Amino acid sequence: MDLSKYSFRRALRPFSFTVALVVCLTGIASATVSSAFSSLSAALVLAGGLLLQAGVNLINDYADRHQLETNITNAAHLRAMIRIEQNFRIGLTCFLLASVIALYLVTQVGLGLLWLALLGIIGALGYTLEPMNYKRRGLGVVLVFWFMGVLMVSGSYFAVTGDLSAMVVWQSVPVSLLTSLLLLSNELRDYEADRRDNIATLSVRIGYARASGLYLIMVISTYLSAMTLWWSGALQSLWPLLPSLLCALPPYRLLQADEAQRKALTPLTGRLFLVFGLGYCLALFL
Repeated sequence: MDLSKYSFRRALRPFSFTVALVVCLTGIASATVSSAFSSLSAALVLAGGLLLQAGVNLINDYADRHQLETNITNAAHLRAMIRIEQNFRIGLTCFLLASVIALYLVTQVGLGLLWLALLGIIGALGYTLEPMNYKRRGLGVVLVFWFMGVLMVSGSYFAVTGDLSAMVVWQSVPVSLLTSLLLLSNELRDYEADRRDNIATLSVRIGYARASGLYLIMVISTYLSAMTLWWSGALQSLWPLLPSLLCALPPYRLLQADEAQRKALTPLTGRLFLVFGLGYCLALFL
């Protein structure tokens, strides 16, 4: 087991902050056409989203402490357990700060946002915490689509405008798919390690070949959903999405690489997410 992954910097996973940035910006970009748009609320939504993402990342390894407790063979294992506990406490602090922001926004737009925020926090905590722990149940890729995708986009829009519409939910689909794709890339990168450590992620459950096929399907579905939104008039232009096509091929090529080379899969998928996501927000804003 690679114990260095429990250091604060690696546990924080700064590259994944693009998820919160893009997802929240998607809701904000959709909201700019509303007369109720608030710049202050938009800034607070971004701050709350980043805090929520940091919290999710820092508690991500908490379930691993049980495995370390039963296999403490040296000082390195003990230090790793201490780091996990420290990261967990910092993660909870991030959730607390995000909750404070959410409560302020609730006073501005109403109790509807409170229920969305509570659902989002429960979903975030349930990623690795018992009794839900949907990471180990193989549900991470599916539920992240809803909690870190659809729910965060819709919640961002609602927090900024005080309103919600079915159109915003549909507009959240492309970035929600890429949010799940980023998690799937993480599972594919760690496939062999997760099998050795008996972590039953979706990729481990269905096998590497099928998980790789799912990766390709999700990439294609992302672009098809964006095209459908453009065709229906919910997206003003597809041109801002074209640069992201250049970022789609490199991670796909890594799917057939060995374990060592596959370490770059998640950063490259993150690059695709960022380039597509920013282009998508621009397309919504136009």
